[in-house]
Order: sequence, then C-alpha cells, then structure tokens
Amino acid sequence: MRHYEIVLMIHPDQSEQVPAMLERYKGMVTAGGGKVHRVEDWGRRQMVYQINKLSKSHYLCINIEADQAVMAELEHAFKFNDAVLRHLTVLRKSADTAPSVMMKTVEREESRKTQHTDFAA
Repeated sequence: MRHYEIVLMIHPDQSEQVPAMLERYKGMVTAGGGKVHRVEDWGRRQMVYQINKLSKSHYLCINIEADQAVMAELEHAFKFNDAVLRHLTVLRKSADTAPSVMMKTVEREESRKTQHTDFAA
C-alpha cells in the first residue's frame, strides 16, 4: 500500500454536502483495506484564477494509505462528481498525520477573527 495526499476543490454552493462526500470517500478507502491518516477541511477560500466563472472554492485535504485499485475508484468518483471542480493526488513517502502548513494558516485566521470579534463586543 502507498501513501497519498489528495486535495479537492469543491463547488462553493455544495459546501453543506462536504461532510457527506467526505464520509463516502473515507468509506471507499476503508472498504478497500486502506487507512485514512488525516482529514483537513480548509473551508471556503479565494482562488487565484476563476474556474467555471467561480472565484471561490471549498478545499479539502485528505491523507490516505491505499492500493492502486482504491485510488482508481477514488479518481473515477472525483471525475464524475460535478461538485468536485479540481482534484490533485500526490504520492507521499510516509503517512502525514501532523497538521499541514495550510491548516495552521486556517487556524491562525480563525483565531484572529474570534479575537477581533471579542474586541468589538
């Protein structure tokens, strides 16, 4: 089995369906004998360039351990899901379980927002 990092860009109007999509993909991995090491929901973020006339997207990052058959099934599911704007799968040498740099940035932004609202109140 190999380790993979998958980043998904999901249509912003489908943000409320992200948990269900995530559970379906995690179920596909575990049903195929794989493991899910890390799941990060980066939330809705501004894109650098527009895709399908959209300027924002909902981002997910998933680190898994799976075999090639499971990866082919996942890629097929991503391709035929209209809510998935783009996906990127990267082969990793080992399992990543620590928070990513992007997740640390998201957490910092959220803490800044809560501090700002505390001061405003």
